[in-house]
Amino acid sequence: MLPALALALAVWVGGLFSYAASIPREVGNPDQRTDAIVVLTGGSLRLEVGLRLLRAGLADRLLVSGVHPDVTREALLRLLPEWTESMNARIDIDYAANNTVGNASETSEWLRERGYRSLRLVTANYHLRRSLLEFRDAMPEIEIVPHPVFPEDFHLAEWWRWPGSAALIFSEYNKFLMAHLRLSLAGLIKG
Repeated sequence: MLPALALALAVWVGGLFSYAASIPREVGNPDQRTDAIVVLTGGSLRLEVGLRLLRAGLADRLLVSGVHPDVTREALLRLLPEWTESMNARIDIDYAANNTVGNASETSEWLRERGYRSLRLVTANYHLRRSLLEFRDAMPEIEIVPHPVFPEDFHLAEWWRWPGSAALIFSEYNKFLMAHLRLSLAGLIKG
């Protein structure tokens, strides 16, 4: 029993370090145009980056997914100077999603209603891998261009020396494993 437990722990720790090494350190395809930009709320800089991408013409429309029901469009406008009145007609807000699975589901519906075939997914670099897993499962026919955001208070280099960053990677890795397990089991049941 003890050797099996030690082996499982070693595999988990190896996976954790592999997961941390896979966290993006730069934006790939920064100039690729897509039909839409989708920003997942929940972290610093995400919305600002999404708005800059929209203003730069990298997509025609932006969806802000997972906005708290108490936050109005007007409040967002006041908080973010990048969000101008002229951009309002090109921005949609999703209040229904309250987690990454919900973000993927609501985004999938939003894209299909508009006939979009591609999106740029804006979220924190540590959250990107799990987001891509959920989004690709919810909309396998959609081209997804990942666009990581790099929060200032998240330290990726030597992350194990920073308790907050280590806890975040630990948490995201476990959530990723659970999402992967859930989707794998659902695939087995369907298939």
